[in-house]
Amino acid sequence: MANVKKDRLIKKEIKRLTELFKNLEENKKSAVEGLIQEAAFMRVTLAELKEDINTKGPIDEMEQGVYTILRASPSVTTYNSMIQRYTTVMKEILNLFPKKEAPCIDDDGFESFVMDR
Repeated sequence: MANVKKDRLIKKEIKRLTELFKNLEENKKSAVEGLIQEAAFMRVTLAELKEDINTKGPIDEMEQGVYTILRASPSVTTYNSMIQRYTTVMKEILNLFPKKEAPCIDDDGFESFVMDR
């Protein structure tokens, strides 16, 4: 993925996330700004890694002198690490929102369980 294209996708994601959080309290908006930038970068990079994994596969053959070994693709390793960090960043962003006082009528308890963690 070309850097220009990646930068454009990151800016698009920043815009999308910023729009989602436009009603956030002003003091929290400044705190969320950096997290949004990091989350946007990670989301675009995760898509890039996913594309690489889908194209090349999850297993990589690495030469070790006269023989080769199979190992997890570096893209898989990076993806697995980054998806955990992305989830953490998004959780931090979502925690800046006030928790709902009354559960939704259709709430089966799962969303409440996840959001209270």
